[in-house]
Amino acid sequence: MSEYQYYEFQAIDRPLTKDELERVRTLSSRARISATHFVNEYHYGNFRGDERKLMEQLYDAHLHFANWGSRRLMLRLPTTLLPARSAEPYCAEDALTCWTRKGHLLLDFAYEAEDGGEWDFETSFTLASFTTLRTELAAGDLRPLYLAWLSALTRWELEEDVDEDEYTSAIEPPVPAGLAQLTVPQ
Repeated sequence: MSEYQYYEFQAIDRPLTKDELERVRTLSSRARISATHFVNEYHYGNFRGDERKLMEQLYDAHLHFANWGSRRLMLRLPTTLLPARSAEPYCAEDALTCWTRKGHLLLDFAYEAEDGGEWDFETSFTLASFTTLRTELAAGDLRPLYLAWLSALTRWELEEDVDEDEYTSAIEPPVPAGLAQLTVPQ
């Protein structure tokens, strides 16, 4: 089985400067790079950059997936639009983490399928499928965070080595309105 990884970054709030573009170009000679996008696919190779640092410093959205089951979506929003205290109750170990850096809240949604998960090269998602979530969060819609927490709880329940008392004592974060009607990216 061959190895495959997809990396995409998007600058939404502002385009990258010429200096920032030059810095990003040093990470890959084959990537499609513009002032607002970075896209590259790897077959038997790895991304040389630090996804976390690129998000903290340059980009507002990031998607990574690999055929062995890794999935990662990162979003960066100004803390004036989504304060950390609003997102923190929804954080769940290994599924959703958040932190702040230079006036921004960074959200890291992660999923690991041990068996590689369902994989179809033809129908794989691009970052454009998920950037609406950033807009929703910026408008105060916390449903994406609640759904990430709920997904983590479900995965946690299915794990064999989880202490049942720890699982049953997990405190549910605030339940946002509108869960009966989700948006397409949710």
